[in-house]
Parts: sequence; C-alpha cells; structure tokens
Amino acid sequence: MLLTHATLATMTGGYGLIPDAAVALEGARIAWAGPMADLPAPYRALPGHDCSGRLVTPGLIDCHTHAVHAGHRAVEFELRLKGASYEDIARAGGGILSTVTATRAASEDRLLTSALPRVDQLIAGGTTTVEVKSGYGLTVEDELKMLRAARRIADQRPVSVRTTHLAAHAIPPEYKGRATAYMAEVAIPSLRAARAEGLVDAVDAFCETIAFSTADLAPLFAEASALGLPVKLHAEQLTDQGGAAFAARHGALSADHLEYLSPDGTAAMAAAGTVAVILPGAFYTLRETQAPPVAALRAAGVPMAVATDLNPGSSPLASLTLAMNMACTLFRLTPEEALLGVTRHAARALGLTDRGRIAPGLRADLCLWDADHPAELAYRIGATPLHHRIFGGRLDA
Repeated sequence: MLLTHATLATMTGGYGLIPDAAVALEGARIAWAGPMADLPAPYRALPGHDCSGRLVTPGLIDCHTHAVHAGHRAVEFELRLKGASYEDIARAGGGILSTVTATRAASEDRLLTSALPRVDQLIAGGTTTVEVKSGYGLTVEDELKMLRAARRIADQRPVSVRTTHLAAHAIPPEYKGRATAYMAEVAIPSLRAARAEGLVDAVDAFCETIAFSTADLAPLFAEASALGLPVKLHAEQLTDQGGAAFAARHGALSADHLEYLSPDGTAAMAAAGTVAVILPGAFYTLRETQAPPVAALRAAGVPMAVATDLNPGSSPLASLTLAMNMACTLFRLTPEEALLGVTRHAARALGLTDRGRIAPGLRADLCLWDADHPAELAYRIGATPLHHRIFGGRLDA
C-alpha cells in the first residue's frame, strides 16, 4: 500500500512533521516515508490511498491497562463522591479486593468476553498496541487465568497485546499481614508458571502502604531478573515509598503514577533511563490534588509516556486521546509531549523498538486522523477523530 498526500508526524525530533508526504508499506513493515516529491520510483506503482492532507501518526500504544477483569466498581465511585477515600474503601475490603472476588469467580472465557468491548473502545480510538496486566486473581491459577485471557485478545482483535504479571497488586484476605508468605507462595510461583507457559512479557508490582514495600518486592524482582523478564512498578501514587528509585535500581522499563515522586526518585529514573508513565485517569477519578512533578521530569530528561490505566476502580477510561487531553490540562504536558507519550515513549515503556515512530523497517501500525495538526489530538475533549487505522500493514474495514 502507498499512502499519499499525508501530513506525516513521524515522532522523530518532536512531531517530526512532513507536509505532503507519502508512506510506502510492504507487508507488515514500513518500507519508506518522506516527502511526496522524493518518493522513489519503485513505490509509485503500489496500490494508493490518498490521505487528502489528513494527519498520519504512528498507531497509538496504551502501555498501562488492567483491561482483563470481572465486574465493576460504580458503587465505590459513588462512595468516594460522598467522602470516602481510596484507602478507606480498600481497607474496608473494597477497591482492588472487590474486583479480585469477581475475577476469581469468572471463567477464562468470561474474562475474555468482558475484556473485548473495552479493547474495542481502545481500538476505535487508534490504539494498535495494548499492555494488559494480571493482578485481580491473587492465586497462582487465577493469575494464570487472567494472563491466558489477555493473550487471547490478540487472537480475537487486530491489536498487539503485551502481558504483564502483576500478582503483587494487593495482599488477599487469606494472606492479610503475611506479605512475605504471599510473595513466596503465590507471587513468585505464579510468575514462574507464567514464564514457563509463555504468558508474560514483563513483571509489575504495586509499591504502596496499602500494598507492598520495597523490601517485600525485592525477592520478586530478583526472580524476574533470574527469569530474564523486565520489571516495572506502580510507584508513588498515594505516598512516597521510594518505589521509583527502587525500580530504577532494578533497571525498570517504567515507573507509573508518580504523584508523590521525590527529587531522588526523579534523579534515579533519569540515570537508569526508566520511563515515567503518567496516568491522569486515576488522578482525575480519585480527585487527587498532588500532580506528578512533570516539570522536574522534563528538566531531568526523563521520557514521559501517557496511558489510560484502564481499570474498574480508579480509572474506567478507555480513550488514549482523552488521556492525552487530561495529561495536558491537568498536568501541563504539551500536546507534543502527550503524543510522544502514546507513541515513541509508550513503546519504550514496553521495551519495544519496532514501533512508536514512522520510519523504514518499523511495524506498519498507523493512524489516519481527520485532523491537519497533531495538537488537535490532545486539544479535543473526548473526540476521536480517527479516519482509518492501519494494523500490520492492513487498513481496518
């Protein structure tokens, strides 16, 4: 296929804008991209698709979701509006643990069936790669059940799926007060089993007062390293637990949330090359008041990704373009930073080097937008100006 007369945002050197551009696709890869005037002769005979000046970007990448789960938590949303805090609800048996109860009761097929409409919403908004975490099973078999369901999404929908083991998401009631035992008897054994079954691409954990300390997580991260798996971490969302620095010491791909990130944590992430994943949906839903230190991250040169954090409790958000708008409006990212955050930097947060930009040799995952400037994607509130999505070189019907 040959895309012609496009306004191309290559996402190299910022937006990397090329007006009146062309992109040649061969199979699932980009063969050439550049100004129409420079189009090499061999590509001129390819079947053409006239973009009529429309914006073309890399396919969007949602690098942090909990898309596989059962049930919802609308009642907790109402309780928070009446004054209950996230911590209050969690300590009373709600929060993550209420979703654990529903997820344990659901079959693998049911988890897949319930996840597909959420993934469909992401796809309709331009997503071509989505990360999906476990973490609502909290037994060996239920964690594996979630990861199997997540892997099957890619068989049902035109989207790349990266799966992340998150058994260290919460301490289930049967292990209350016994984090060390839970790590030894559930988190680490489920990780080994997931690795053996080919179900896991990375390892995540929740470092927080209502979850796990860095000391609790050290054996898990050591096991991940032994299994050859990269790590990431939910860090500094509600309090500063030193999670970001801990993650950086382990060479983490990303540290996510970061509302309470310290200067030491910022410096450690910068030195390690760890991506900061900004999650405005959770900040918005929980009505937080302390924003991530975006200016400090920017000054330190820490790459910032943006994701939906799609989950049933703190971020029931299934639109990356809305997440971009929120990141700009609530956290003062620039539109350019927001688009980098769902393309180039999101790819880096998943350890992927074959997508997130428009360049020869990379995956032919692209979005054609009813827009003529990249800032429009973050500017419009709740709009999805997607004209066409190309996944693996194929134009969506």
